[in-house]
Amino acid sequence: MLKSVHSLPQNHTFTLVLMAPTWVLLLLCLILLSPTPSHSLDIDPQDKTSLLSFKSWLQDPNQSLSNWVASNSNCTIWTGITCDNITGKVVSINLTSTNLSGQINPSLCHLLSLKNLVLSHNNLTCPIPVCFGQLLSLRTIDLSQNMFHGGIPESFMKLRHLTELVLNGNKGLGGSIPSWMGNFSARLERLDLGFSSFSGGIPESLLYLKSVKYLDLESNLLGGNLVDFHQSLVFLNLASNRFSGTLPCFAASAKSLNVLNLSNNSIVGGLPACIASFQALTHLNLSGNHLKYRLSPKLVFSEKLLVLDLSNNDLSGPIPSKIAETTDKLGLVLLDLSHNQFSGEIPWEITELKSLQALFLSHNLLSGEIPARIGNLTYLQVIDLSHNSLSGTIPLNIVGCFQLLALILNNNNLSGVIQPEFDALDSLKILDISNNRFSGVIPLTLAGCKSLEIVDFSFNDLSGSLNDAMTKWANLRYLSLAQNKFSGTLPSWLFTFEAIEMLDFSHNKFSGFIPDINFKGSLLFNTKEVMINEPLVAASNVQLRVSVIVSDSNQSSFTYDLSSMVGIDLSSNFLHGEIPRGLFGLTGLEYLNLSSNFLNGQLPGLQKMQGLRALDLSHNSLSGHIPGNISSLQALSLLNLSYNCFSGYVLQKQEYGRFPGAFAGNPELCLEFSGGKCDDRRVPSVQGSSFGDDGMDGPMSVGIFFISAFISFDFGVIVLFCSARARNYILQTKG
Repeated sequence: MLKSVHSLPQNHTFTLVLMAPTWVLLLLCLILLSPTPSHSLDIDPQDKTSLLSFKSWLQDPNQSLSNWVASNSNCTIWTGITCDNITGKVVSINLTSTNLSGQINPSLCHLLSLKNLVLSHNNLTCPIPVCFGQLLSLRTIDLSQNMFHGGIPESFMKLRHLTELVLNGNKGLGGSIPSWMGNFSARLERLDLGFSSFSGGIPESLLYLKSVKYLDLESNLLGGNLVDFHQSLVFLNLASNRFSGTLPCFAASAKSLNVLNLSNNSIVGGLPACIASFQALTHLNLSGNHLKYRLSPKLVFSEKLLVLDLSNNDLSGPIPSKIAETTDKLGLVLLDLSHNQFSGEIPWEITELKSLQALFLSHNLLSGEIPARIGNLTYLQVIDLSHNSLSGTIPLNIVGCFQLLALILNNNNLSGVIQPEFDALDSLKILDISNNRFSGVIPLTLAGCKSLEIVDFSFNDLSGSLNDAMTKWANLRYLSLAQNKFSGTLPSWLFTFEAIEMLDFSHNKFSGFIPDINFKGSLLFNTKEVMINEPLVAASNVQLRVSVIVSDSNQSSFTYDLSSMVGIDLSSNFLHGEIPRGLFGLTGLEYLNLSSNFLNGQLPGLQKMQGLRALDLSHNSLSGHIPGNISSLQALSLLNLSYNCFSGYVLQKQEYGRFPGAFAGNPELCLEFSGGKCDDRRVPSVQGSSFGDDGMDGPMSVGIFFISAFISFDFGVIVLFCSARARNYILQTKG
């Protein structure tokens, strides 16, 4: 027997089976007779034809559908396609973020077994096909972030099994939300029509649809009185619409609602105490409305609330001492009460919100001192108390906020000195204490704040010379020391910051020469793209927007956006000598203000400064001829060379007429007038223009580029300043 087995190896298995029990025999027979498993699943031929027709109308630059070919029937290889394991019918299409463009071929509507259709984040441009109503098995339709236009087809009423309809991010979609939207599917759980152009009101049927849990209608043109919903919603977002009326209590959702966002509407009245009764609420955003009156002491939110944003309203009275419950593990992460009319002191109880990561109380009427125990909030990343009437000093305890990224205290009545211990805030990116009454010097220890990117010390009483601590701020983008009492010479490292966008040292007592520019310094000074048509108003305003986004996992992400022209302002100091030629070789510089100093020498050619949009060299002792190529700078829209010692002729063909008053107060300068002759009246003394007079009502609150106001010089004084001997005498006595 064994011999026969060895001599007949092909019957080896069969021979062993004969010696096995009967039940084993049957089991092995089933295994042998069953088909070999395969990873191949053929697409239904008709569905394959429909998909290929659908593809034929699309542009596919990323070749995402390159494996959709007639010779390939294996469903598992076709990108984004899922087939039924038995029939091979297509049951799911997911082509999100594949960079497809074009229109949808009606052949897609032949996929009658389709349950999920996801075409989001593409560039499809067509109306939503009416024939989608034939796909009666559909559970999910996601056409978000495309360029669909028109309305929602009436044929969608047939989709009785639909659970998700997501159409957000299609600005071309509009019209009224259909009245049947709350009736067509008793299974609809998610409806997202955000960032579109729907108008009118919310259909009444939608207010009573029991199945819906997630409703997002943000950024449309919807309006009417805000009404209550009668189902247990989990997510409700009606932000950035035109809803009015008072705030309902949303009683049906008191136990279920997680997110309520009604920001940027026209809701009026007070904040009802019932809003605090939500048991599951984590995010509440009512900002940008017209809410008034005081906050009730009964308005105490659950410890589950992570985000409370009541900013940009007309709320008044004191900030409640207790605004939310807190535990060791739960509590507010973001509190924004900015841009209201809250008054009184900041309650010390706010320092018990141990989970707090962002605190915004700016633009109110708050007074008193910063709470001494602010440092107890060890998770804080952003503190913005700007534009109030706070007094006293910055508590030394604030160094306990060791994760702090932004400290914004501008436009208050704070005083004292900058404490050397603040170097413990080594994660700090933004430090703005402008428009206060701080005095003393910049401590050397601030070199420890190596992460600083935005520093604004302007409009204070700070003094002393610039120390080398600043050289450690390697990521510096914005530095303003304007309107202080700093003195001494400008250091050689002044222009060496690689990321710098703006340096403003105006209205101080700096003396000596301007250091030559280091071409290995700021990349923006040398490379910023020229924007000829950009509004010049940006030059007088710096806008800093800080945003914090809180996720469901209690984690916040901090970002900021700095809007500033690229420039240098050294005006209104005691600087003398010639302007370094390297300064006029910066192709990315957008404005340069050296006015009201004692600078002399000639003005070199400016042909390299193609990005220059504003130049003020007024009230100096510059001499020589006006370079003929200044007027050829296409981006230049403001020029002030008044009250210097320029001489020679300014030809009419140089088109300096677009800069009225730019040459006033230069007694030896002649302007060519019509007829080709030099104007015997010479250059008239006219009032100089003021650049950025409107100021800036924002976080930085600093005018970057201030063109000198009118100073009345008579002819004799101007001639005196053009004398080198007289100029040196004045420098010695004025210094």
